[in-house]
Amino acid sequence: MKFDWKNDTKKICIVVLCALGMALNIKTFVRTGGLYPGGATGLSILLQRVAESFWGLQIPYSVINILMNAFPVYIGFRFIGRKFTMYSCLMILLTGFFTDLIPARVITQDILLISVFGGIINGFVVSMCLSSGATTGGTDFIGIYLSQKKGVDSFSFVLAINAVILAASGLLFGWDKALYSMIFQYVSTQVLRAMYRIYQQDTLLIVTEYPQEVAHAIHDVSGHGATILEGEGTHDHHTRKIVYSVISSAQSRQVLDAVRKVDREAFINHMRTQAVIGHFRQPVRD
Repeated sequence: MKFDWKNDTKKICIVVLCALGMALNIKTFVRTGGLYPGGATGLSILLQRVAESFWGLQIPYSVINILMNAFPVYIGFRFIGRKFTMYSCLMILLTGFFTDLIPARVITQDILLISVFGGIINGFVVSMCLSSGATTGGTDFIGIYLSQKKGVDSFSFVLAINAVILAASGLLFGWDKALYSMIFQYVSTQVLRAMYRIYQQDTLLIVTEYPQEVAHAIHDVSGHGATILEGEGTHDHHTRKIVYSVISSAQSRQVLDAVRKVDREAFINHMRTQAVIGHFRQPVRD
């Protein structure tokens, strides 16, 4: 685990900003609306509210959040990557520190606006955090483990965990806040899926006169291989070469640019892949 001063310093700065953004979102939108964001953050807020409402205990958010992340952090160190997990621990610690330190501030009392804009901010912060090589903790660790090691979409698992949190909050504190929390989580998830696509896949079918060069370009950019097929055009009955490859959605723009540099006349069918069964090279975490 080597430290690159330039890249790692940049990542640390992004993590600090993400932690500050997450804490501000919690103390302005989430707390004002009485919402539960889901994951370890939502569970920490729920437990904090339970302790305050039923036992009169004021437990710092940071204490509960660190305890909630103990097992996920173990999964990160054991299966995902040490540097990635260390950045994530920094994110978890700073988020807790900022949340306990920053005073609450009310921007609006409209709970629908809180749900929508709070969800947008949450999704943006989580996306930036993941893109910088860290995570906000909790179910993110487990989701990345399932996606990276098991090759499955972790969305259903994360959704199930969030459903349990919402059900508990609805039973204890009323269903109106739980239902608004669903809006918050839905908006956040849509922003996350739009901005962070590294575990989504795209399929490319490329008709080209330079199949070997195109295949090499795909591999150089993405690290993924390709299959060269032979086809026949129905109009002129000329033989054509078709390059077939499945790549990460996050790399699709760079791959398409590289293919265009090799063959500007290439015919490209770019499709969203629903699922991949078999070995698919996932990015390795540090």
